[in-house]
Amino acid sequence: MNKAHFLLLLISLMLFSCKKENESLPRKTSGKINTISVIIDDQLWNGDVGDSIRNKFASPVIGLPQEEPLFNINQYPVKLLEGFMTDTRAIIVVKKGEVNKFEIAKDQYASPQNVFHISGKTSADIIVGIEKNAPKMIQLIKEAEIAESQRINGQSHIDPKVISNKFHITLQAPSGYAYVLHKSNFMWLKKEIIGGNTSLLIYQVPLSTIKKEADLITSIIKMRDSIGKLYISGTEPNTIMITEEAYAPYLSKITLDDKETYETKGTWELNNDFMSGPFINYAIVDKEYNRILVLEGFCYAPSKEKRDLMHELESIIKSVDVLKR
Repeated sequence: MNKAHFLLLLISLMLFSCKKENESLPRKTSGKINTISVIIDDQLWNGDVGDSIRNKFASPVIGLPQEEPLFNINQYPVKLLEGFMTDTRAIIVVKKGEVNKFEIAKDQYASPQNVFHISGKTSADIIVGIEKNAPKMIQLIKEAEIAESQRINGQSHIDPKVISNKFHITLQAPSGYAYVLHKSNFMWLKKEIIGGNTSLLIYQVPLSTIKKEADLITSIIKMRDSIGKLYISGTEPNTIMITEEAYAPYLSKITLDDKETYETKGTWELNNDFMSGPFINYAIVDKEYNRILVLEGFCYAPSKEKRDLMHELESIIKSVDVLKR
């Protein structure tokens, strides 16, 4: 065999090998953030089963000034379970069957992906399956959407050294954000958008700032209002940022970066002004640095829906990694 034939054979083998390798790799998921596909026949979708799905997966997002659904839902008949409909990150397949069943299939059609299969002998059985498993499904979908946003944010982000040098953390803040204000224990980043802006605050306060034996929500509101008084105000005098009193914030206890964290969602307003919007505040109990590390996102976008804006801020905050001493 001469050299020319040998090289031709080698190249052919390499191309064949690459093709087989690519064919074995799962398709990549696509689709807008916070969107799920529900594969269900029209008869079920237009009845009590569809109502149950909408009540769980399109319920209002807490902490927003106007009602917006938890997820956008695209419904397709079961016979269309193919093609681009299988490329979404979250798919719920609902149908009648001989047994009552709930299953979660990871990366069934593409990756990363959660496919939830719910079947039941009757509509009532299907509804029981939805009601019982919805909290777990919502948690998995939320986690996947946060991970997708963090993947997108990681493609282009601002220089992390400014943040890490001041607060001993890493944070994936997209390159659209700019540093607005620096103080010894406070930092403000902002991104301009059409019709408004989104902001990210990073600051630290003493561990004693949040008193567990007292009313937690009162301590957190007092903390963030004091920060607003110091650093955030409108263009007119006496227009500082405060927690809006008309709507009680939502408080939950979570774990973030393996640390006890208080998550607070509510709305803010400028005192003596018309500006307002939603906020999400994470107060991380960081005993290693003897501090409460606070990461807060808020937005001002009066003419836009705010769910996805707040989702982006949440995904940035949840990328936090506190550096070891």
